[in-house]
Amino acid sequence: MEFVPREKRMKDIITFEDLCRYYPSTNVQANDHVSFSVHEGEIHAICGENGAGKSTLMNILFGLERPDTGSIFVDGAKVSFNGPSDAIEAGIGMVHQHFMVVNSFTVAQNILLGNELVHRGFLSHKEETAFVNELSEKYHLPIDPNAVVETLPVGLLQRVEILKMLARKVRILILDEPTAVLTPQEVKPFLQTLRDLAANGQTILFISHKLQEVLDVSDRITVMRKGKVIGTKNTADTTIPELANMMVGRDVVLQVDKTPANPTDVVLDVRDLSYRNGSGIQMMHDVSFQLRAGEIYGIAGVSGNGQDALVSCLCGMHVPTSGTISLLGEDISHFTVKARRRAGVAHVPEDRIHVGLNMQASVQENTLMGFQEQIPFKQKGMLSSSAIATHAQDIIDAYSVAGASIDSPVRMLSGGNMQKIVLGRELASHPKLLIVNQPTRGLDVGSIEFVHQMIIRQRDEGVAVLLISVELEEILSLSDRVGVLFSGMLQGELEGEDINERNIGLLMVGGTCA
Repeated sequence: MEFVPREKRMKDIITFEDLCRYYPSTNVQANDHVSFSVHEGEIHAICGENGAGKSTLMNILFGLERPDTGSIFVDGAKVSFNGPSDAIEAGIGMVHQHFMVVNSFTVAQNILLGNELVHRGFLSHKEETAFVNELSEKYHLPIDPNAVVETLPVGLLQRVEILKMLARKVRILILDEPTAVLTPQEVKPFLQTLRDLAANGQTILFISHKLQEVLDVSDRITVMRKGKVIGTKNTADTTIPELANMMVGRDVVLQVDKTPANPTDVVLDVRDLSYRNGSGIQMMHDVSFQLRAGEIYGIAGVSGNGQDALVSCLCGMHVPTSGTISLLGEDISHFTVKARRRAGVAHVPEDRIHVGLNMQASVQENTLMGFQEQIPFKQKGMLSSSAIATHAQDIIDAYSVAGASIDSPVRMLSGGNMQKIVLGRELASHPKLLIVNQPTRGLDVGSIEFVHQMIIRQRDEGVAVLLISVELEEILSLSDRVGVLFSGMLQGELEGEDINERNIGLLMVGGTCA
């Protein structure tokens, strides 16, 4: 019998043909004659910079948007979806980057929402529990059906979203940036779960910026840039530098290039800082460290080990239970957020959507937030529209915010461009202390390169930079000194040649370095 290569044995389950989508309000051609096919039973990755058109394409496939022109074929038949229910009926499900769950409901209630199991006219808790148990066992996605969703970590929340789609018997699963919310420890088993699903016949569309994960999990990769398909590669035949070049249109510096730090005076002095939350749980205990002008101090650790409590106390969102925070020798432990910003503290938050930006406001309004009472934006008691507009346009130009005007709704921007707005606003204040929390989460390689360059530039201009990241590679690349949090305590500090993956890894799990 003649051998037929695997890719030729597989049939196309999805075909995009000359798909176009244009947004006249922002003058953005999100999809420009997109054409490619997806094989049945494969993990097909779609890569591209923020704003490349990946999410728009997936929203069209899932029925959330309609194309202007072009066609979609599923199993060879042309389809046209008026909404997600049509897509689900055709066997297509989507797990969004930002989860769509009801926090007060149980796992079973969320998975069966809209498809509740009824016995003799009443909701059957017993049948729903049994159904979810059977479903989770079938797909090797163990979870407690009776757990309340708001108590679950993000890794299990994602499992709920996937099971919700599988409960609707979808054959095609769209995953939009699925690892952006996971810790490094959660990523490996999650990727194995995807391989298991594909082995069971699921077709998976995997949208991600993390090229190593794409290489680890996918069968084929389609790269998009500025709404167009640049090409489709067999995963085994490509490399990270090649994919990065296809995504950006130039060679990308994947390694951070920085000169040795020249730290000077102590800017931030944290002494015996502790915090208990409203339930009395100790979130942080006796944390002490110093940060000097002209250096980057990295805070490493597995997510949930006190990082959020530390940032909240430093930025003024929570008052520490005990201990002190000093900025240039002044105790700011009980300063308000506004007072800390006036004193020279800038903050790029982990959650740009809910904390860093007002999604209902324009780009212009978002670049002003926190500075609306300062000159030149407010003069003689009145806001200066010309100064505000100039400030917003300067940020758009300096940070190359794609697809934005000063009046654009910020919610229309891609994740990377949203992050540029936050970064531009915070750096425009010329801070003495810059706190950056997970600054590249969910960003593409081009945006990551840009954000890293901005952080290094701030350091070189004499700003004290506190970097909090669960990305070990980011900590290793950027930090001049590293502190590692474990169970709310500073487990150890590293500098110079001692900053390496082995030592940080030991401290992250509560060990010590020789």
